[in-house]
Amino acid sequence: MCGNNMSVPLLAEAVTVSGMEKETAAVIFLHGLGDSGHGWADTLTGIQLPHVKFICPHAPPIPVTLNMNAMMPAWFDLKGLSPDSPEDESGIKKAADNIKAIIEHEVKNGIPPHRIMLGGFSQGGALSLYTALTCQHQLAGVVALSCWLPLHRSFPSASSGNKNIPILQCHGEMDSMIPVKFGGMTAEKLKTIVNPQMITFKTYPGLSHSSCSQEMATVKEFIEKYMPRI
Repeated sequence: MCGNNMSVPLLAEAVTVSGMEKETAAVIFLHGLGDSGHGWADTLTGIQLPHVKFICPHAPPIPVTLNMNAMMPAWFDLKGLSPDSPEDESGIKKAADNIKAIIEHEVKNGIPPHRIMLGGFSQGGALSLYTALTCQHQLAGVVALSCWLPLHRSFPSASSGNKNIPILQCHGEMDSMIPVKFGGMTAEKLKTIVNPQMITFKTYPGLSHSSCSQEMATVKEFIEKYMPRI
């Protein structure tokens, strides 16, 4: 199959940060609620690696229950931000399928699954976790920033069984939107799904619901460790 992006809707519009040499690895990074791929493309350019392509798709605008049904870019509907809130199960699964279509496109174009990493911030981080854990391929890893695991009660049975996927979870200790304790609960849940030694959970004092340069340096190290130059 040729590299036709039009058959993968999210790819047609995605922002891509190209590597400076032959691309042998890819990171698909998903933004948070109400955002676009542009802001994260700028941030990721700051940790660019010569052999890695960053793909930053944009979520489509949908009505979001949490924000009084206002239309905004969202990977799936959000009904609440507590661990007990009802969830948009069909929307989460559909969004994960759309991300898996990007993975399949990259595989067809020569980047094997073990050289593809998913990442994201907030709702995008949540979707990256769910997608990686339910993907038929074992991916290179997941970068999960300031987020949670959607449909957590469906795990571990919903997992595709890839127990050795490395997961880097980062969270601001002053996050008032997704409190750091939810990040900690997510890390504990993840340890029941994958090999606990594969989970790294880092917290950042003074950091709110955002990222910082120390966190991005950790992300760069993680990408280099699990997708080194070949």
